[in-house]
Order: sequence, then structure tokens, then C-alpha cells
Amino acid sequence: MAEAVLRLEDVTMQFGGVVAVNDLSLEVNEGEIVALIGPNGAGKTTAFNCITGVYEPTNGRVLFHGEAIVEGYPQGRMRAQYKGENLGKYANTIRYTPDRITRRGIARTFQNIRLFKALTVFENVLIAKHMRARQNVFSAALRLNAKEERRMRDEVKLLLDAQNLAHLKDHVASSLPYGLQRRLEIARALATGPSLLLLDEPAAGMNPQETQELAAFIQELREEYKLTIFLIEHHMDLVMKISDRVYVLDFGNLISHGTPDHVQSDPRVIEAYLGVADDAED
Repeated sequence: MAEAVLRLEDVTMQFGGVVAVNDLSLEVNEGEIVALIGPNGAGKTTAFNCITGVYEPTNGRVLFHGEAIVEGYPQGRMRAQYKGENLGKYANTIRYTPDRITRRGIARTFQNIRLFKALTVFENVLIAKHMRARQNVFSAALRLNAKEERRMRDEVKLLLDAQNLAHLKDHVASSLPYGLQRRLEIARALATGPSLLLLDEPAAGMNPQETQELAAFIQELREEYKLTIFLIEHHMDLVMKISDRVYVLDFGNLISHGTPDHVQSDPRVIEAYLGVADDAED
């Protein structure tokens, strides 16, 4: 059985009286492409933000390769029991900041592209490479890290070449077409050396041809970089084509999960997307 690279256990995210994610448990196994889908406002990006340390969840824990990166009860609410464990020692969260979570091997893209728009393609990816740099303020000030800098620049050139972006390396990021900005954002995430890649609506704003190309690109990423991929997506054709398994959220609650064929035929999923069918017949 494949190892669970990512596991969420009873994760809840509450904003005042609004429960954006409610008691969510799921897992993503090594080498899988798993999709998280649901109508707008279902809590999908909130779940991603809990995984990557942007939000501190109200309850529950997130495990990466079996290690808790978010755990316990940061707001002291909604205590639950995990299979009879004594959780008294988890009264305070064991938590990594987003940068430390990235260093552990989780990288992500965003629903709204977040490039350094005034910087070049090359500079955008090089910045991500510095996530794993071994230099410090002292070595940088005295330029003792020249060898490492050359290595990072060489690796960026190889990565851009692999992603068919090398010919654009000196272009300012904001000057690229939308689809290439998406590809650049993914290349920047790859530069951090992840084992788990989170993609938040990578096909947003793409036309059918670009979406089809993206589907092949995501599958190639899994094979070439030995990645596990967890994505949020609204393009159902893309989800059903590339996903091994699918989880469905509606109003923060998990309503279905399984293979793409199972999920797309689940009445609860159909109702969440299309509303309750009228019983009356013509």
C-alpha cells in the first residue's frame, strides 16, 4: 500500500460564527493526483491554507509523511478524541510557519497568480531556489557563497529549459500571456524541491486548448519529478481526466470521495452542483 504523504484528521477552520471547513479528514498517497472539488465557497482554498500554514485551524491536525505539521487546539475549542489518544499534551499547536512547511517539501500555487510581476522569469524562479540556500547574512555580505549562487543559477536554467520557458528568461513576468504565467508559477514552486505539489485552480482563466495542454503537463510533472499532486479545480473535464481520486466539499463538509467515476455519479455531488431536481415531470 502506498504511503500517505498528506493526511488531514478532523480539520476544522472557523471564522467567528462561520465554519469554513468542518471536521475534514482525507489523505493523499504517494504518487497520486488527487482533486478537491466543490462549488464556490465550499472551503477548498481554506483547506489548502490550513495545510500550508497560512491559517491556524480551529481544530484537528495535518500530517506530512506521518509527521504533524499542524496539530492540537490552537484556540482551545472543539476538542475531539483521536482513537482514544490522550491529547492533553497537544493543548498548544505544534506548528510550522509557511516557509518551514515549504522547506519540508510542500509547495503550492495560488488561485490568483502571485508572481513577482516586475521581475524577470529567471529572477522569479531564482528567488524560490534561495529557499534551500545554505548561506547566511555573513556569508552573503562577504560573497562567500559565489559557488552556491552559480549552482542555483545553473539549476534555474535547467528548470526553465525543462518547462519550455528558457527563451523567456529575460522577459518581465507581467508581460507573459496568462497561460505562461501559470506555467511560470508552477516552475517557481518546483524550484523549492517539493515532494507534494498543491495546485489551486491551475486551469482558471484558460481556454479549452490550454486546459487540455495543462492536463498533459500535470501528468508529465508527476512522472518527471516523482511528485504527489493535490489540486483544486473547477474544470470537471480536467479533474476526471487526470485524477486518481476525488474529494468533494460542500459548505465546508466532505460529502463524497472516491474514483472520478464514483464521484461524478454520486447524487449528493450532482445536487451540490446543480441543486435539487424538480420531482415534477413534463
